[in-house]
Amino acid sequence: MTTDSTATGFGAQEVRRARYAVAAVFTTHGAVTGSFATRVPWIQEHAGVSAGQLGIALAFPAIGASLAMPLAGTISHRFGARTALRGLLAMWTLALILPALAPNLLTLCAALFVYGASAGMSDVAMNALGVEVENRLDKSIMSGLHGMWSVGALIGSAAGTVAAHLGADARLHHTIAALVLTALGLIACQRVLDLRSEPDEEPPPRFALPPKSALIIGAVGFCAVFAEGASLDWSAVYLRDVLDSSAGLAAASTTAFALTMAIARIAGDRIVDRFGAVRTVRTGGVLATVGGVMVFTAPNAALAMSGFGLMGLGIAVVVPLAFAAAGRSGPNPSQAIAGVATITYTSGLIAPSAIGSLAEATSLVVSFGVVSVLAFGLVLGAGVLRGADRKPVASSDAGAAGKAATAPLP
Repeated sequence: MTTDSTATGFGAQEVRRARYAVAAVFTTHGAVTGSFATRVPWIQEHAGVSAGQLGIALAFPAIGASLAMPLAGTISHRFGARTALRGLLAMWTLALILPALAPNLLTLCAALFVYGASAGMSDVAMNALGVEVENRLDKSIMSGLHGMWSVGALIGSAAGTVAAHLGADARLHHTIAALVLTALGLIACQRVLDLRSEPDEEPPPRFALPPKSALIIGAVGFCAVFAEGASLDWSAVYLRDVLDSSAGLAAASTTAFALTMAIARIAGDRIVDRFGAVRTVRTGGVLATVGGVMVFTAPNAALAMSGFGLMGLGIAVVVPLAFAAAGRSGPNPSQAIAGVATITYTSGLIAPSAIGSLAEATSLVVSFGVVSVLAFGLVLGAGVLRGADRKPVASSDAGAAGKAATAPLP
């Protein structure tokens, strides 16, 4: 099959509608994350867990995502891409309710495992569909889709901040949020491409090692996600502890970083179309490296916040382009997408704890020196994302998005 919209059974208008539908799915997915993040202190208090126990519990979303991703391929192959995404996204939005109900550490870990498993499966399915729509539009959209995820996270966190300020019970807050987001997600899924596997097509294997292309592309994504996780989780602490900033200014640095990421991702597609994936990522790597150097050499909060902003600007488009490159690599695009997803999930899991451990052994300044080195890795590794540039593909069968995730284990 060709990637022409009429040849694949989808009219141009239907593909355009699918683009906005997938964007709405990304926004809904991000809103769940933002809603959860703002109520973690309430959840910790309700479950009666210490800071160390909370750290253990917060590892379970990534564990659940990594282990459950292989199931998405089987589900999508059997039911088709649209039905699979509808079900997986609903599982994710409704899973938001579970952590706030947990009365102790054991139940919290179980709730977060389910939360992460549904997050990972729906994440890979929506990214695979995003790549399929991008192929048919012959226009870069992946950066913008991830930008909409960031917008959703900001909306969810803003609503969560208001709920926390009002002293709302997180069980009520998350139940209402989950029901609203589930309804919005189901509506959005009505317009995504209804890709289906051929009747004689073999189902994807439930477990498979990632192809070499996914490992190489994932390594670049690893660097970007590590810098992102370090900045989001530690920027406020850095300003407070290293530069003796006020609590309000320290918190503002995290918000500013997230906002920079969202804006850069939304604008990123136009830049990628003009300059290409490799030049865009290489330039972004330079900006991120300079930003990292500014952070660990900053004598004041203003310079450090500028450095965090530059890092956000520099790394913003890397993960979307990594998914796009994976989706156009090798004979099994869905498996490569799932491989990159697993690697980036792993990076997001280890980054906060790695920064903390290194800071305890040395200092936060040294930790962000390491982040700067990883950011420079984007400059060196940008060439592997050449496949993210739009180009015709020989086959665009339903399985590429319908299988959605023959995910490897890390």
